[in-house]
Amino acid sequence: MSMPPAPSQLHFRAVLSESKRIINAHSRHFLALSVIFLLPLSFSLIVYPTLQQLLTDSVTNESQILFLVTYQDQPINTKTLLLPLAYIVFVFIFSLCAVGTISYSVIHAFYGRPVKLISAIKSILSSFFPLLITFVVSQIIIFFITVVFGMLLFFVIIGIEFLGFQIDYSSPYFIGFLVMLLLVLLIVLVYLQVNWTLVCVIAVVESSWGLEPLRRSKSLIKGVRGVALTLLLFFGSFAGILMLGSLVSAVGSDGIGDGWKSWAFVVQIVVTSAFLVLLMLYNAAANTVLYMYCKAIHGELAMEIAEEFSKEYVSLPFDDGKVPHVVSVACI
Repeated sequence: MSMPPAPSQLHFRAVLSESKRIINAHSRHFLALSVIFLLPLSFSLIVYPTLQQLLTDSVTNESQILFLVTYQDQPINTKTLLLPLAYIVFVFIFSLCAVGTISYSVIHAFYGRPVKLISAIKSILSSFFPLLITFVVSQIIIFFITVVFGMLLFFVIIGIEFLGFQIDYSSPYFIGFLVMLLLVLLIVLVYLQVNWTLVCVIAVVESSWGLEPLRRSKSLIKGVRGVALTLLLFFGSFAGILMLGSLVSAVGSDGIGDGWKSWAFVVQIVVTSAFLVLLMLYNAAANTVLYMYCKAIHGELAMEIAEEFSKEYVSLPFDDGKVPHVVSVACI
């Protein structure tokens, strides 16, 4: 473990480089975690738009036939809701498990501790519910912020109409005001996301939940918000491009059933899923590495090393055959 740079010198390439080194040092371990959690997750994210369109087309054809015979649309509504519900639950569970196991493994690799697959999977038992509760709390906060902006727009419209003015909703002034309001909302949400970059890692490592990881992440991220924002934009943009490409491919395909028989269609799904797996793996690892750097910048990492090893000089090898990095712990 090399000495972390100062906040002004820390950049996202250093975080990515450290993440890559840890993953390469334990490539088989992270490959196993990727196959168990990330591959099904990425495959479902890529394939879901196609399956949704296939189900929609099937339901549309059935509804046209049933409309000619009798008015029975309740089973069809249940059918259309079942797939999205199962998809949301599946993605939610696998996302929490993936983040928990990867964060746990990166932390152990960062300290030079043994990284074992069974131990990483067992860590889900202690990290799942803190992650779940923290996620719910964060979404509640985002929901209330969105509601506040919606109420602000509503009261502005009501106030203008109360003063006797007529609002032209197609007016460029109203559209400009709406765009500005949405832009402010987007900036607020991005700011929150940057402050909450370390939330999942904190919930896993420190076993905290609820509002505490949110406060803790905001405190640790001070001084390196630019790095967190760059990581967010980097991984978010590439993941968005992959997801958008799969969505356009699903919408633009004329025959879904024939599409599954096309080699090009299958290869596209495989390649896109593989790239998405890499993005999610490096994203989780980078957030964990950033967490360790933030702790070091705030002077917490040296204290932990001193408590754990109780030596003046500590050697933390990352893998057999690699040159270990030396950390000097000065006790004042």
